[in-house]
Amino acid sequence: MFFPIGDANIKHGHKAFFTYLIIAANIAVFAMQFMMPNDLQQRFVMDYGCIPNELMQFKQWHTVITSMFLHGGVMHLLGNMLFMWVFADNIEATIGNFKFLLFYLAGGVVATLTHVFFNAGSEVPCVGASGAIAACLGAYLVMFPHSKIKIFFILFLTTFNVSAIYFLGFWIVQQFMSGMGSIGVATAGVAYWAHIGGFVFGVCGGFFYRAQAKKMTFHP
Repeated sequence: MFFPIGDANIKHGHKAFFTYLIIAANIAVFAMQFMMPNDLQQRFVMDYGCIPNELMQFKQWHTVITSMFLHGGVMHLLGNMLFMWVFADNIEATIGNFKFLLFYLAGGVVATLTHVFFNAGSEVPCVGASGAIAACLGAYLVMFPHSKIKIFFILFLTTFNVSAIYFLGFWIVQQFMSGMGSIGVATAGVAYWAHIGGFVFGVCGGFFYRAQAKKMTFHP
């Protein structure tokens, strides 16, 4: 297994205020959810997770936002927050705090709606920040394709650096192949089409901000 654990950070950009606030909010919501009795946890997820069939009936539209702050378990939360911590801060440092917040939320909404489109009849709640984070990955790929990503290779307990274009390119190809394989399959697993929808949205946003990104400098 490979995990990104760091990258080159921008000098003199905007402070990544919302990146860290969103991470804190996700952790806080998960902690609150974890402390609930099991029956209340299930009700909480059903009320605030995104159920595609409900949205197709024009119900529970608040869940396109609230579902971004729910997670199905500790590893789900930690994996998402790790990617958020590595990739989102440079996006926020470049485009500014409030623009980043709007970009993040819009990416999450697009990701959720993409998942709903491909799973219209599903009664399974979709939860997680990964769609919104995928938007950050898509933007990062376009804005900082040659940024060096530090990767931890768990099998040999070692690290190495790879350009963002290779790591993120491999990631989205993997998501697309898995997404194609999931079409028509009823599953409560990974929402691959949410990842794909968010990533495509992020790529479009990345092209919009690419000229701005080229002006940024990095810590050595």
